[in-house]
Amino acid sequence: MNTMPGRSSPAVQAQALYLLNLLLAPGLAFLLLSLLFHRHRRSADPLVRGHVRQAFAASLLAGLLLTVVPAFIALAGDLEQPATWIGLILYFVSCHGTLVLLGVFGLARALAGRPFAYPLVGRYQ
Repeated sequence: MNTMPGRSSPAVQAQALYLLNLLLAPGLAFLLLSLLFHRHRRSADPLVRGHVRQAFAASLLAGLLLTVVPAFIALAGDLEQPATWIGLILYFVSCHGTLVLLGVFGLARALAGRPFAYPLVGRYQ
């Protein structure tokens, strides 16, 4: 069983930066998360290594899901049609909400000293 990490544990920092990347400071938080990833990606502690890798991979996927897919929807649809805008808004809100909810789960698991794997991109380390 893992010991309880402190609030300044790199696992907790990684999950918090993932949420900051989605909610408050997208560019700056991703830069800090990538620095944290490069520093701790080969950590001896499997909890830290797993959370840092998970948060970084999920941030990359979130960036693609929240920029590339809406751009494709906008290019494929006619922006003068209300249906295109409804589709864009529905996609963005539901996808963003899901990513934030998964980030909250990851942060809660990091605070509890437990591993967490994001669906589809994650695996336990």
